Amino acid sequence: MNKSLITLALVSAFAAPAFAEEAAPTPEHTLTGNMTLASSYRFRGIDQTNNQPALQGGIDYSHSSGLYLGNWNSNVSSGAGFPGGNLEMDFYGGWKGAFGDFGVDVGALYYYYPGSGANPWLSNSNSNDLGKTASGAVDNLELYVAGSWKFLTMKYSYSVKDYFKLPKSQGTSYLELNGVYDLGNGWGVNGHVGHLFSKGYDYAFTSGNTSISYTDWKLGVTKDISGWVIGLAYVDTNAKGNCSSTEFYCFPGSITKGGSADPVSTWKNAGRATAVLSVTKSF
Repeated sequence: MNKSLITLALVSAFAAPAFAEEAAPTPEHTLTGNMTLASSYRFRGIDQTNNQPALQGGIDYSHSSGLYLGNWNSNVSSGAGFPGGNLEMDFYGGWKGAFGDFGVDVGALYYYYPGSGANPWLSNSNSNDLGKTASGAVDNLELYVAGSWKFLTMKYSYSVKDYFKLPKSQGTSYLELNGVYDLGNGWGVNGHVGHLFSKGYDYAFTSGNTSISYTDWKLGVTKDISGWVIGLAYVDTNAKGNCSSTEFYCFPGSITKGGSADPVSTWKNAGRATAVLSVTKSF
């Protein structure tokens, strides 16, 4: 045996044991924030800003027990179903835990649009009950449960109130599958497919499709540059938004709180395919 190898073995045998550096303990309380500038805002595949840019941001608190609370906000177009409103505020809380490669997340999310007014734009719009009205600011409350495995997450959300003030739509739900994969060197890819299950609501003011149920999907790529995450995604849906038939997902540029569409606004299919460019910074 080579003498140098023998020497090395002896030195290793009699050397003082090395102690591994202990990992830093998980902090009991964590507070983080995020800001995003996006070319447009798509919620479940549906255009929320009439194809205009969106400035978004939020703050999150988490406890070492798995409990968390958070708030997230974005500008929106009043034409996206929020008459007189131009701001979305989300408040959420829940618990999440990890078990090896598996994870679970349960919680509640409340959507609120200050300054909006559901009546008369949404009143009497359910063909299943034309007498059902809507009132107050547009909002929505959902309970959700999610399960994850490595880079895949499946989530189910259930509306415990009328879905964004659509009359008699309580119980509308959304099922989605999301994947986020790290390619290394700051690159990542992500994908999404989801389906809205409408319950109790069919759109009355159309000569075309009355159902608001639809499927949406997304495929994107991200690049982390010194903490700034650049994202580009292709988003599409099969939502029915034919404007010539005044289908549900045809949105005007803006709607007044009194329920009148801006006469100079452009009506668009809110579920049409698009590319979304975004820049996100977390802190």
